[in-house]
Amino acid sequence: MKNKIIHYAKEIVLFIIVMTLFANAVSLYKSQDLNKESMPQISTRLINTHPYVTPTDKPLLIHIWATWCPTCKLEAGNIQRVSQEYEVITFAVSSGSDLEIKNFLDEHNLDIKVINDKNAYWARKFNVSAYPTTFIYDKNRNLVFSEVGYTSSLGLFIRMWWASL
Repeated sequence: MKNKIIHYAKEIVLFIIVMTLFANAVSLYKSQDLNKESMPQISTRLINTHPYVTPTDKPLLIHIWATWCPTCKLEAGNIQRVSQEYEVITFAVSSGSDLEIKNFLDEHNLDIKVINDKNAYWARKFNVSAYPTTFIYDKNRNLVFSEVGYTSSLGLFIRMWWASL
């Protein structure tokens, strides 16, 4: 019995390692076409009608997501946690009206800054074709990291810390 448990535990660990490697390979492949230019100037209104202008003196995490995306829903809490420590702006792509997005945020206990990207203008500007996609820029507006797919809170915190150096 003990040998079976050890065998299954090894199989589970191996499966997790293989899936992690596969997910990272897919993310790397999908991120090849993303916009690698300096951070664009963003000057618009959030869904709560407050104005938003990109900061010029600190790192910024830009998160492009959709309310209909299952992976985005899983990652939403991670983005929320990072937004409490760092500057984060998010774009909800093709996700309905401002009210529908606000309802989504309320249902998931989120208070992140959101721009409604109704017509996928910003998604196209960043060459995003899969969701979620995350960009991290340093204080000099240089792209230091991009990710397509799920990213853990720890991974995001480490990358934001790195961008702050």
